[in-house]
Amino acid sequence: MTLRPAREDDLPLLREIERAAGRSFAAIGMHLVADDEPPPLEELRRYADGGRAWVRTDDADRPVAYLLADVVDGCAHLEQVSVHPDAAGHGHGRELVAHLEVWAREQGLPAVTLTTYRDVPWNGPYYRRLGFGPVAPAELTPGLREIRREEAGRGLDHWPREVLRRDVAPPVPPA
Repeated sequence: MTLRPAREDDLPLLREIERAAGRSFAAIGMHLVADDEPPPLEELRRYADGGRAWVRTDDADRPVAYLLADVVDGCAHLEQVSVHPDAAGHGHGRELVAHLEVWAREQGLPAVTLTTYRDVPWNGPYYRRLGFGPVAPAELTPGLREIRREEAGRGLDHWPREVLRRDVAPPVPPA
């Protein structure tokens, strides 16, 4: 298993991974989420070309999980992480999130933020186990407020959502 930057030939597979991962939402009655189309190839290409898309691969170097990141109001923002159900439970998501934290630190960003479903076991509770904590609505930055408005406009607030944050340690200066 390898963690590496996403490549052009990975991009169609990332859409397949997200569609497959979405089926888990259908199983708990969240069909709107399950049926949400993955980002178009052009958008995925912008993430990859910008150095903000990473994949975990199987032994044949085929992606089984991926993560997309943005920078929102001076923090790394986890835009999307998806793990193919056939590869779930092997730490791929956790490894991608850890890699994002390293990337954030290298970029001089103080934290990683994300928005997620508060009560879905592989969403809010999962990220809280990884050390993320809730951001109070009054403490949302303008960019995070805009993300939340966009999500609400897409109907995603039918189920409780939350913004989470995890501070990352600053890089250790060379001795």
